[in-house]
Amino acid sequence: FEFIRLCQFALQSIQEFSYVLNQICNCIILYLICIHKNLHEPMYIFTAALLLNCVLYTTTIYPKFLIDFLSEKQIISYSASCLFQFFMFYTLGGSEFLLLAAMAYDRYVAICKPLQYQIIMRKTTVSISLVIAWLVPGCHMAVLAIASTEAKLCDFKIKGIFCNNAVYTLQCQRSRLITIFGVVTLLDLVILPMLFIVFTYTKIFIVSHQSCKEIRKKAAETCLPHLLVLISACLFYVYDVSIARVELDFPKTVRIIMTLQIVLYHPLFNPFVYGLKMKEISKHLKGLLSQAKFITSCLFILT
Repeated sequence: FEFIRLCQFALQSIQEFSYVLNQICNCIILYLICIHKNLHEPMYIFTAALLLNCVLYTTTIYPKFLIDFLSEKQIISYSASCLFQFFMFYTLGGSEFLLLAAMAYDRYVAICKPLQYQIIMRKTTVSISLVIAWLVPGCHMAVLAIASTEAKLCDFKIKGIFCNNAVYTLQCQRSRLITIFGVVTLLDLVILPMLFIVFTYTKIFIVSHQSCKEIRKKAAETCLPHLLVLISACLFYVYDVSIARVELDFPKTVRIIMTLQIVLYHPLFNPFVYGLKMKEISKHLKGLLSQAKFITSCLFILT
């Protein structure tokens, strides 16, 4: 019994540490982008929006997850809490794909049409892209969440640690509106942005391959982080869609591994990729760490 309690305490500590670490890492990069004027460019603004998504994303999952972990019974109200978590989770998930598509377009213009970059990627263009990235997924998911409130439930035990697509498995019969609009949402928020990203990066690859070594290096430095984040997001959404749309019954071990990716790995992946792989952010991050080390040394000497 003591061993079980010790294991629970260790898991709780790991979860709390990962949540705090995730928030700190994302907020540090956000802070650097805000205070440094040379980072007030479309590429870094989209990066900041993506990291803000991560902060909200983990806040949607972690607090309830930690409460459930400390409770003997894991209970959540369907209409209020569960569907709100469902709405926020997929709104932010859809927003991530649209932001990655906007970042891909920004890199396409910068590399393939450098002379027109300032004309095309104006503040208005960036602002419209951000509004679309957050508003369109919200409207899509609002329809699905409202439709789900009217559904009759035949099961009250959800397979998972939070309310994702698995909420559909609780319903006695999925309505035609949810089925059809769910496919439309998947097409609008995931498939079309992915196809657009593939198209833009194909064009970037062709142009950079035909150009000098310096342009190829620039393309690799700016595009690689976006591709890594896209691959990470795609791995989860393929699994997530498979649960509810294809209704595959994954083994418990697979579910745990994928849940760890959602809760621990993916939110921490973004700040590390952008902090280490993007040259300008990495430079400012090193400067911030040097300042922190200097202040720590001064405080140590004074004490």
